[in-house]
Amino acid sequence: MKNITVGKLAKEAGINLETIRYYENINLMPKPKRTKSGYRVYSEIDLNRLRFIKNSQQLGFTLKEIKELLFLRIDEETTCNDLQKMAEHKIEEVNFKIKELNKIKKALKTLASQCNDQGPKSECPILENLES
Repeated sequence: MKNITVGKLAKEAGINLETIRYYENINLMPKPKRTKSGYRVYSEIDLNRLRFIKNSQQLGFTLKEIKELLFLRIDEETTCNDLQKMAEHKIEEVNFKIKELNKIKKALKTLASQCNDQGPKSECPILENLES
């Protein structure tokens, strides 16, 4: 795959065309080469980088963290332990979010159980709770 157009790159990576431009603007993606007529062209390396970014996002990494991962990926000094520490930190964040979501779930269950589905909405304990 040589000289991929931005449209084909977006399709192959499964992302929006504007997302590629955004990644270029925030230096998550390098500026593309251009043809003599000014069209942007990309390579297999660019496609792999986009897949790396997308997969990292699906694991919950922020764009800032992905920049760091990309740097660690090319840094000769990086060890597997460095990457493991990042993954462990992300696991801690996920566990915290799970605890927070469980608190929200419990609160919503409590509200829902107080609701008398036959009463008027003006007497709904869910609305009353949200207003207080």
